[in-house]
Amino acid sequence: MRVSLIAVGTRMPDWVERGVAEYRKRLPPELQFDIREIPLGHRGRNADLARVLQQEGEQMLAAIPERDHVIALEVGGRPLSTERLAARLTEWQMQGDNVSLLVGGPDGLAEACRRRAREQWSLSALTLPHPLVRVLLVEQFYRAWSINAGHPYHR
Repeated sequence: MRVSLIAVGTRMPDWVERGVAEYRKRLPPELQFDIREIPLGHRGRNADLARVLQQEGEQMLAAIPERDHVIALEVGGRPLSTERLAARLTEWQMQGDNVSLLVGGPDGLAEACRRRAREQWSLSALTLPHPLVRVLLVEQFYRAWSINAGHPYHR
């Protein structure tokens, strides 16, 4: 199974790259976690923000493999516990689904991305910095896997 994080933003700090790499190497070969970066659109003084969001959205949609189960990460989405994520992970694995997680830029996701998503999740009621979201997501997928595998990490 493959989980793809499709996120607006490039050039993450070293601590993000190290954190993501640490949890990716802990994941078993049958659970791949990859990140596809979409360049942040220009947000200058006279930028057309609607157009910027549309362009970012088009690039995100183009990066989604056709048959993936798509989840938009949105503040207003449904909260999900780690245990529920573990159960969902099992469901996806049993169905042979790959998953694409969409994380928008500072102004959120394009409407077209929301429409493409089968569901919307909220990671927290807090506003989280986008670099931290990358580490948080790969860690949570590792934790969900560890629950399903009976690994002691989740204790």
